Amino acid sequence: QVQLVESGGGLVQPGGSLTLSCAASRSRLTIHDMAWYRQAPGKQRELVAVITREGNTHLEDFAEGRFTISRDNAKNTVYLQMSSLKPEDTAVYYCWARGVSSTYTSRAIDYWGQGTQVTVSS
Repeated sequence: QVQLVESGGGLVQPGGSLTLSCAASRSRLTIHDMAWYRQAPGKQRELVAVITREGNTHLEDFAEGRFTISRDNAKNTVYLQMSSLKPEDTAVYYCWARGVSSTYTSRAIDYWGQGTQVTVSS
């Protein structure tokens, strides 16, 4: 199985920047799609950005122009670069990854990280 560990969260002032990272543990599973989700207090978890193994990306409208998702397949790590942060970006950010068996390619399992808190406040 795969363990996802997020890091990089913290407190930042409005307009500031943060970069989150999420590393997947060594596994017999090959990591395919990876994504960042977030959940603000009292709200449902929502997608922020997703990236395929080949590097194709999709960002939700609120993230377009401010956030960038990238990955390093050799390190099984996905990054979320955030700039021009707003108070409404405050949330717990979760890493998600889909692992596919290297031996049995029909086997796919989704994994979630523990989450990292991002607080945007002056």
